[in-house]
Amino acid sequence: MTAIKAQQAEQFLKTLDLRYRAILLYGTDAGVIAERARTAAKKLAESSDPPGEILRIEDADLELEPDRLLVESQTIPMFGGPKVIHTRASRRVNAQVLQPLLQNGALAGALVVEAGNLRPDDSLRVLFEKSPNAAAVACYADETRTLDSIISETLEQAGVTITREAREALIARLGADRALTRGELEKLVLYTRSKRQITIDDVDAIVGDASELAIETVVLAAASGDARRAVQEFDRVVASGESPQAVISAVQRHMQRLHRLRASLERGQSMDAALRQLRPPIHFKTRPHLEAQCRIWTIEKLNTSFSHIADAAKEARLNSAVEASIAERLLLDIAHTAKSDASARSTQA
Repeated sequence: MTAIKAQQAEQFLKTLDLRYRAILLYGTDAGVIAERARTAAKKLAESSDPPGEILRIEDADLELEPDRLLVESQTIPMFGGPKVIHTRASRRVNAQVLQPLLQNGALAGALVVEAGNLRPDDSLRVLFEKSPNAAAVACYADETRTLDSIISETLEQAGVTITREAREALIARLGADRALTRGELEKLVLYTRSKRQITIDDVDAIVGDASELAIETVVLAAASGDARRAVQEFDRVVASGESPQAVISAVQRHMQRLHRLRASLERGQSMDAALRQLRPPIHFKTRPHLEAQCRIWTIEKLNTSFSHIADAAKEARLNSAVEASIAERLLLDIAHTAKSDASARSTQA
């Protein structure tokens, strides 16, 4: 029966009291939530002898097996320690579903749930705050001091220093999402591996705006036909405070870029020449995605997608209360089209 404030979260998980068997992590920083959820699941799994198994269950898994979460949570393994179920709040993982596990003592192992930003009266948050042996842990955006410590820690491990100007630029540019922050820092270290000190020029060359990078991850997944990842990354983006309408706009820009690329290829240009002509220039890590997408998106398919995108953008503007659902539906539609076309081409081959 515990509510953990954001400033207490790090210490709570560092010295996790093992009487807590159900932990909800919620807030605006999806990266921190994911990182802390993995830490909590690992500690809970290792608390038994022998250690338990960490079982990740996604919303998509429950579409095929609606009762799987309840069954796995109440099953005592024949071998190994109690299972730790790691899941995320969704349409199929909610307070109504979890209440019997938390309040009736039916949970055989442990449960770790990730969620977005929850109001104090949200039923899921209230359930974890008031249930025995459960805790609701708030996770909000890294403050500047925390970002600074992450930068210091990462660069110290890599054996490089950073100028004050470059550090200030990094803090201003890195977003609230801790997972993206660490990813950008690792990329920066790799880029400057032959240098002893990172400068502002290095930061300008390699570190993008974190929110733009997060949205690009969503769009690339959808256009490649990876619906599951597109929705997972979309949830992270929205939880970190980005607008669903910004995602719809990013989808439109990406498909327009893909249309220009595809048109250049059909005019007889090589892939390399067509990619070099794109403005703004693409990042080298984006190139393989575009090359693959050009093989599955025809001009006809792209033209059809523009109509769907325009409809979604209009609907989201007129119905802001459900804009997240509208954007998610568009992502699923784009991913389904990409996947079905890729499958058809594979069959023909």
